Amino acid sequence: MVMSVRRILISLMAAVVVCGIAIPAQAQSASSKASKDAAKPAAAKPEAKPAAGGAEPTLIGQFGTWGAYTATPNGKKVCFALAKPSSSKTNPPNRPRDPAYAFVSTRPAEKVTNEVSIMIGYALKPGSESSLEVGGASYAMYTQGDGLWIKNAAEEERMVEAMRKAAEVTVKGMSAKGTETTDVFSLKGLAQALDRLAQDCRR
Repeated sequence: MVMSVRRILISLMAAVVVCGIAIPAQAQSASSKASKDAAKPAAAKPEAKPAAGGAEPTLIGQFGTWGAYTATPNGKKVCFALAKPSSSKTNPPNRPRDPAYAFVSTRPAEKVTNEVSIMIGYALKPGSESSLEVGGASYAMYTQGDGLWIKNAAEEERMVEAMRKAAEVTVKGMSAKGTETTDVFSLKGLAQALDRLAQDCRR
């Protein structure tokens, strides 16, 4: 299930980038400090094709650095908020990687609401520890491939509430080659994006 959800999220993100509608101008300017490689178009990746089932995401609102989207891959409605990092660092510095994205997705058919995931832009080191830090708390993240999800699902609602109120969230990970990364996402507009999705993402 995780792999299928990950593929759907990646295809939705890729469709957004290919259509040229999601990268918020504020996020683009804010990410100027990120590595040059982070600016490479996702269209160069094999996954950068229209979303699964031919359903391309529709932008329903731009809120700060977060875009709110709906799509219907394989006939099932998916709503998600999407943002790029405002800053990215690697240690050692200047290591190449694909762009990173943060998603908060709702999938009514699966009874999933506000699931947080990070597409980190590289293959994570198997068994490595990743974390998401927000509102003074740190949440352990489960890793698979290039994706991060919260380890303890019971904490997700509390984490999302913290993200609604905080100014930024920090995501730390380690690549399969041992490169440490730190991505900071601005949370400006996330609460409004989630409120809009709650209205639009009903059965």
